[in-house]
Amino acid sequence: MRITGDHTALAIEGRLDVRTAADARVRLHQAVDGGLGDLVLDLARLEFWDATGLGVIMGTHRRAGRSGRRLVLRSVPAQLQRLLVATKLHRILAVDGAAGVAEAHGVAL
Repeated sequence: MRITGDHTALAIEGRLDVRTAADARVRLHQAVDGGLGDLVLDLARLEFWDATGLGVIMGTHRRAGRSGRRLVLRSVPAQLQRLLVATKLHRILAVDGAAGVAEAHGVAL
């Protein structure tokens, strides 16, 4: 797993799972704590995430909210879009193109 970017935009490459969650959590929380406004998280090159990785995303979302910021997911891979819809997290998380995500899976927002 590799995270690149700054306090306003980050990109995650590789896997976000139980093995990489601790490092990812530290990096994402530093980005939240060090900036203002939206924090965009580009997931275009994310190959896999598990429940632990999803927990990191949700924890970052909550931390951003407490800091007056918003976590925005961008370029969410199709498999992960389906997971967000199935868990109804597309209603909680800010996802670029969220209406398209829901429509593509036959879900009304």
